[in-house]
Amino acid sequence: MTKGYRSRFQQSSKSNQSGSKADTLLDLGTVTRNAGTFFDKNRPKIFLVLGSLVAILGGYLAYKYLYQEPQNIEAAEQMYQAEFLFNKDSFDLALNNPGGGFAGFKEIAENYGGTKTGNIAKYYAGLCNLQLGNYEEAKTYFEDFEPNGKITPIIKYSSLGDVNANLNDYKAAIGYYEKASTINENDFLTPMVLKKLGVLKESQGDKEGALKAFEKIRDRYPGAPDANGIDRFIIRLQQ
Repeated sequence: MTKGYRSRFQQSSKSNQSGSKADTLLDLGTVTRNAGTFFDKNRPKIFLVLGSLVAILGGYLAYKYLYQEPQNIEAAEQMYQAEFLFNKDSFDLALNNPGGGFAGFKEIAENYGGTKTGNIAKYYAGLCNLQLGNYEEAKTYFEDFEPNGKITPIIKYSSLGDVNANLNDYKAAIGYYEKASTINENDFLTPMVLKKLGVLKESQGDKEGALKAFEKIRDRYPGAPDANGIDRFIIRLQQ
């Protein structure tokens, strides 16, 4: 490349770079002016939206920490006696009148239903009613109970299976047992539900379905308590 050509090339390159920078500055300036114009024109709407968001966030935090958390603590303190009686198999007292100024599961579920403790009280209330033979009431409580994590969904749908089986709605019971046995895997609960499912299916004449449930216990959960003696169930169905 000759010296003269190189000099012209360098000048051209600098000129292009300068133009590029100018274009960039021009674009940024245009964007800034447009943004400022948009903000000026829509200032009331923007502040209204921001104000609404702040109000919503503030309301949520106030509800959570100034109302919900104290309510949850109060519910937990109230539920102590009911849990004690439940563990003693005093289901009617635990549900309705634990005594000593404490609330039963029914009252806690009604008054503190929006809290974590109130939600647990719904499940306890369902269990108490199930033990007392109040199947429709138990069903309502189990349906209202909101599970979370990996274990409580299994417990909820298994319990709904129990209730519907006691109500002689075997189709619904089977559906709930199937859901409980597949929603999450648990080495203790899943084989327990599968055994219920297998027994109910066998009683309804579905030997193939029952066999599958029992074989799943044998093959996937051999160390579970419900796997003990499961071969007898399988052999009976294979004959």
